[in-house]
Amino acid sequence: MAAKLRELLAGLSPGDRLPSSRELIQRYRVGPATVARAIAVLAAEGAVVTRPGSGTYVAVRARPEPGVVDTAWQTVALTDRTVDTRLIAEPLGPAPAGTITMDGGYIHRSLQPTRALSAALARAARRPDAWERATANGLGALRAAFAEIAGSGVNPDDVLVTAGGQSALSIAFRAIAGPGSPVLVESPSYPGALAAAGAAGLRPVPVPLDTDGVRPDLLADAFAMTGARLLYCQPTFHNPTGTVLAPERRRQILRVARASGAFVIEDDFARHLGHGGPVPRPLVADDGDGTVVHVTSLTKPAAPSLRIGALVARGPVMERMRAVRMVDDFFIGRPLQEAALELLSSPSWARHVRTLGADLRERCVRLTAALSQEIPTAAVTSVPAGGLHLWLRLPPGVDDRALTAAARQRGVAVSAGSRYFATEPPAAHLRLGFAATADLTELEEGVRRLGAALQDLGPGGSHHLGHAPR
Repeated sequence: MAAKLRELLAGLSPGDRLPSSRELIQRYRVGPATVARAIAVLAAEGAVVTRPGSGTYVAVRARPEPGVVDTAWQTVALTDRTVDTRLIAEPLGPAPAGTITMDGGYIHRSLQPTRALSAALARAARRPDAWERATANGLGALRAAFAEIAGSGVNPDDVLVTAGGQSALSIAFRAIAGPGSPVLVESPSYPGALAAAGAAGLRPVPVPLDTDGVRPDLLADAFAMTGARLLYCQPTFHNPTGTVLAPERRRQILRVARASGAFVIEDDFARHLGHGGPVPRPLVADDGDGTVVHVTSLTKPAAPSLRIGALVARGPVMERMRAVRMVDDFFIGRPLQEAALELLSSPSWARHVRTLGADLRERCVRLTAALSQEIPTAAVTSVPAGGLHLWLRLPPGVDDRALTAAARQRGVAVSAGSRYFATEPPAAHLRLGFAATADLTELEEGVRRLGAALQDLGPGGSHHLGHAPR
């Protein structure tokens, strides 16, 4: 039967469809098992390609160049499910050498507690059990430390150690809601969360915020209209706006979510990024119903490669998240957990947080002043009391993506505000980071270059992108 099919293939072209199994059975008067086995033999030889539900086709037998792997078949095998990284990948590619970084989400190495990190890692490596397997939930002492940071009522059993905040978000989204479900998000919101929600198959639904945070009235409407069972929010030093959710609204949001039978994912990434003033209690500290799933991380205040974070939750949702984490990677590497615990337990950590807060406050003030001088037609929506960014509203008619490209040509990298919206943005913005530059002088030079880039665009705000000098 296989020989007969080879004769048939000789008269066909690559991509042609073979007769159906029923037709082959009738033509050659054989049983279905014989046809199936013959097609399997030809498929193993690479002569045909089978597509379930569609049929069997003549394979393309082009001879690849030496060292070239033909992966075209994967386009069919992978179907149409994609993971969209456009919100978190730099659309303009890596910045050229000498570019001033004002688009990053991490602190400059001069602000990192490098000595304390090195000492913590060295102490962790000297422990006799440093390379033993860690528990799936995380080291008990580290979970206790995260529980203390989260606030009253949280105990170590409510904590799951994760590989940073982004991993925690991915776990929470996949554990709580199924593909196709809506998830309410602040508008604007953190692109990494929007990307993680999309990768989990969720549909982000924006809810506007103002200077006091997300609006509870519109939140209640969104829950009612969409039937959502999940809200993602950043109540403290919101990224990108720097907004802090007002005290009364914190209570309202928990009441609205509870009445809707919904969970609230509280992204508390900036807990250690206050600029010296009081930092509000996390939502989870005042949650008596298990509504809040709290996300925290040490990455932002310490260093990009300290990929240690935590999820805090109570009830069956924690069991679900533990299961997802175990399937993903079993457990987080013990040496890094031990190093994180050493860092949090050291007196140098509290000193670092205080010093970092003072440095961030000075950078924020200097950036605000430089913007007022260099780009007076733009408006800082509010000066944040914590976090790593300023949210800048651009003059009318200026395209944020065009300005981002023009700024790159001028040697400064900034973030287009449209990346932070799940739907159409109401106005053009930029997110400007003040923590990733080497010093204040470089920060002010970045603003000067940004102002020059705005001039390059001209009155229309969106042209001459290819002619701006460096």
